[in-house]
Amino acid sequence: MNTKTLSLEKLQILQFIDDQQENLIDFLNQLVGIPSDNPPGDCQRIAEHLYRRLEEFKFENVFIHQVEEEKVKAVGMTKTANVIGFQSFGNDGLEITLNSHGDVVPPGKGWMQDPYGGQIVDGKMYGRGAAVSKSDIASFTFATLALREVKDHLSGKVSLAFTFDEESGGEIGPKWLLEKKLIHPDMAICPGFTYSLVNAHNGCLHLEVKLKGKSAHAAEPQFGHDALEAMNGVLSALYEYRKGFSKIKSAVPGIESPSLVVGLISGGINTNVVPDTAAIRLDRRLIPEEDPAAAESEIREIVTETLKNFPGVDPEVTQVLLAKSFGPISVDSPLIQAVKTNWRELMGGEELPVSGSPLYTDARHFYEAGIPVVLFGAGPRTLAEANGHRADENVRIEDLIKATKIVALTLYDLLQKK
Repeated sequence: MNTKTLSLEKLQILQFIDDQQENLIDFLNQLVGIPSDNPPGDCQRIAEHLYRRLEEFKFENVFIHQVEEEKVKAVGMTKTANVIGFQSFGNDGLEITLNSHGDVVPPGKGWMQDPYGGQIVDGKMYGRGAAVSKSDIASFTFATLALREVKDHLSGKVSLAFTFDEESGGEIGPKWLLEKKLIHPDMAICPGFTYSLVNAHNGCLHLEVKLKGKSAHAAEPQFGHDALEAMNGVLSALYEYRKGFSKIKSAVPGIESPSLVVGLISGGINTNVVPDTAAIRLDRRLIPEEDPAAAESEIREIVTETLKNFPGVDPEVTQVLLAKSFGPISVDSPLIQAVKTNWRELMGGEELPVSGSPLYTDARHFYEAGIPVVLFGAGPRTLAEANGHRADENVRIEDLIKATKIVALTLYDLLQKK
């Protein structure tokens, strides 16, 4: 990093973050130590903890918004709330929302470190959520705190929006906050990693296909209608259909082709009974150029056409989830240019890669609301490198510090008085 090119105000921001490293690490350690597995989706404790911490940091208008019980249960969770804290710099200017989620997938087996311990080994903090995405809650919080060092030079507002339903789709987190107009962002940053910036991602369609036939004794199968045999035909047709995806290419760097995976299958009553029911759940990833309705229609048509060969078997196709794609956000947008400029200054002149992602995230809710949004935060180059959603998930302390600095300097550039 060449500090000679940085203004006095930016140097003050960086110095604050350097001075607060121990507190930043401890803040993340506390978050990792609070189980917030989803499922089962009881995230009340971590929400209340964050609410108290933001109040201790003396953010303005800190709120904990309880989500309605029926909506929580509708997404398969137990109890949760959304936490918001504001930091204002005058009455004019942009509102920039920093959104990260504190719910995590369950730890699973195979850990060498305590999944709730937050131990630091060889410069890495280990624990579920250390990389995805409790590290970004910590990074975003301390990046915003750092702006107080230069508050007289800023105009606008930062809203910290910490939600706890990303693993359930974000419907009662970011989407809920936006629909209730509890935040009013002009732009947003959502969780990501330190060595790339994501400006687009795939969508995702989950469908459940149920087939209903007629049971019969296995000794007299001619009196039944075999739903499992029919499902075998549907599966073969779906797998043939997906072969064509390799010819469909997205124009967004980092995103390649659509995909389809059948992840669940069930059916039958017993070994000696013709199965009268069979069901599958499939995951159809949608590139940004695709129309979700058209993709769903194609699958429904495949099921209908296939069952013409299996009289007596009827289908029921249900949409379980639709997460729309987002982007691409123009690389020339002020948000992306600010992140790229500050990344370059802190990384010694390198250029920050900007690309799409095959995953889907909460960022789509901001995009659907017409808000420019990107993914950037604390973490390595790939999800696999961080062991995200796997045993021994970790984040490098060095990346946590770098991300905090880059986000803070980006906020400074975007909120600087003209």
